[in-house]
Amino acid sequence: MRKFMILGIMMTAAIFTAACGTSTPPAAEPVDIAVAALPAVDGNAVLGHVKVLSSDEYEGRAPGTRGEELSVAYMVDQLKGFGLKPGNSDGTFIQKVPLAGSAVQGSPVLSFRKGGRRQDLKWKDDYVAWTKRLIESVSLDNSEMVFVGYGVQAPEFSWDDYKGVDLKGKTMVVLIGDPPVPDPADPTALDPKTFGGRAMTYYGRWSYKYEMGAKMGAAAVLIVHETEPAAYPFSVVQSKVTEQFDLLSPDKNMGRAAVEGWITLDQAKTMFAAAGQDFAALKKAALARAFKPVLLGTTASVTFKNKLRTIDSTNVVALLDGSDPVLKGECVIYSAHWDHFGIGPEINGDKIYHGAIDNASGVGGVIELARALTKVNPPPKRSILFLLVTAEEQGLLGSTYYAENPIFPLAKTAGVINIDALNVHGRTKDLVVVGLGNSELDDVLQKAAAEQGRVLKPDPKPENGSFFRSDHFPFVKQGVPAINPGGGVDYVGRPADWGIKIMEDFIKNDYHKPSDKIRPDWNMAGAAEDLQLYLAVGYRVANAARMPEWKAGSEFKARRDESTAGRK
Repeated sequence: MRKFMILGIMMTAAIFTAACGTSTPPAAEPVDIAVAALPAVDGNAVLGHVKVLSSDEYEGRAPGTRGEELSVAYMVDQLKGFGLKPGNSDGTFIQKVPLAGSAVQGSPVLSFRKGGRRQDLKWKDDYVAWTKRLIESVSLDNSEMVFVGYGVQAPEFSWDDYKGVDLKGKTMVVLIGDPPVPDPADPTALDPKTFGGRAMTYYGRWSYKYEMGAKMGAAAVLIVHETEPAAYPFSVVQSKVTEQFDLLSPDKNMGRAAVEGWITLDQAKTMFAAAGQDFAALKKAALARAFKPVLLGTTASVTFKNKLRTIDSTNVVALLDGSDPVLKGECVIYSAHWDHFGIGPEINGDKIYHGAIDNASGVGGVIELARALTKVNPPPKRSILFLLVTAEEQGLLGSTYYAENPIFPLAKTAGVINIDALNVHGRTKDLVVVGLGNSELDDVLQKAAAEQGRVLKPDPKPENGSFFRSDHFPFVKQGVPAINPGGGVDYVGRPADWGIKIMEDFIKNDYHKPSDKIRPDWNMAGAAEDLQLYLAVGYRVANAARMPEWKAGSEFKARRDESTAGRK
C-alpha cells in the first residue's frame, strides 16, 4: 500500500562503498555518457506492456490467482527475451515469497455498547477490518475501548500517548497521521521541530498504529479514518474487504492484535458522543504531550470467520551481469510491484481492478529499462538486478521479503530505483523527489535532470507520508539508499495548477478502483523522458568508482555505516 507515486511523490536515496574484500577505490565521478546519448527509451513499448498487464484477461493481478500466473509468465518472457540472466542463484527468474492469505467470510457486524445503548456498524459501509492471525475464527467479546490519541511513542520528541495504560485485551481507538502540533511561534503553522512539521513521519503511518497495538497487547486496533490526513478517501480502505495477505510467519501471526481495521469518521463521532465525549475536543487534546489515554466506558464486539490458505507468490528477478570482474559482485536494483487487487467489489459495473497506472505502468517501465540497458555501450561495471515484486498492495510484502532474503547482500547493493506509477500525461519541466537532499544519489539525479533542462523539486505534499508507502522503503529501513521518483507536476504547455488537479482527480476517482485503466488521452512522452533519467542514474551509479552515500544528518546513515563498516 502504496503510496501513490503519481502524486509526484516519494523517495529518498543513496548508495555505498566498494568491492568484495578489496580496499575502497578513490572517489570519482560517475561515467557521464550524456542522457541523450544513452539508448532511447520507447514510451510506446511501455504502453504496450501496460495494455497487456492491465487487460481483463489478467484479472487485476492479485497474488495467488490466475492473474499472477499470467503476469509472471509475461514478465519472465520479456526479460528473458532481452538476453538477461536468471536473477536467482537457483538458475531461475523466480524468488518464491511464502504468503498466508485470509478472507473474512460474510458481512460481520461490529457492535459498540455503552450501558443499554448499542451502535451497530455495517461491514464495508461503516468499518473495514480483518485479522492477520492465521486462525479460522477470532472474536472481540465486550472488549473495553480506550482512546489513545495518535498512538505515538516517540522518545526523541518526549512524546508518549500511552502513559503506562494497560491495553491488554482492550480495543485501541487511534487517530491517523502524526500529531499536527502547532508551531509556538506561529499557531497557523506546524512545529517544524516536532514530527517533521508538515512532513509525515513513520509514526503517522497506519502500519505503525497496528505495530503499537501488538506491542501494547491490544486485542484490537481501530483507526479513525479522515480523508485529509490519510491522503485517500474511505473508498480506498473499502478495497481491503477482499483477501488479505501477510508474510508467512512461524507463530501464525499470533503476536498481532486479533483485529485490525478502520472506522469512518461519522461512526467514530457517534460512538464518542454515546460515551459522553466530544470527539473534536479529544482530538485537540491529543496535540499535547500531556495527553492521557481516555477510557470510553464502551465495549466492542465482533466475530470474524476466516477462509485461510498459504501460497508461494512470486518476485521476478532478472540480472544484467556487471562487466567489471570485481564490481560485478555489487548491484543496482530497478524495482516495481506487479500486483494489484484482482477481482473485487463492483464499481460502476466493473469488478476487475485493472491497476494500469498503479502499477502496470511501473512494471512496463522496468521492462523497457531492462531492454535499453542491454544496449548500452560500454556496459555497466556493476551488475543490475531487475526486481518485480509481489504484494505491495498488501503492505510491501514482496520487497520486504527480498530485503530480508536478498540475492545480492544489502551491503553490496548500491541503491534502489523504484518505480511506482509513471507519468502518463505528457512532458514536465520538473521532477518531484520525496526526501530530496538525503543522499548523493539525488546529486546524480539532479545532474541528469539538468541535461534535460529540468529541475528537481521537493515533495509538495510531505504530509501524505508517501515516503513510507512503496517498495523502496523496506530497503531504506535496512540502510540501503533508494529513490522512488514519481514524475513532475509542472506540465509543458499546461496551466501551473494542472498537474496537481489531475493527481487529485486520480486519487478521488480512480486510485485503487476498477477505473484505473488506460485512457485514450494518455501521452507517454513524459514517461519516456522520466525513464531516460532513471536509465542514466542507474548506469552512472553502476559505473562510479565508489557508491554514493547518505548525507550527514540522514536518519538512515547510521544503519548503512554499520552494515558496511567492515568493508570501508
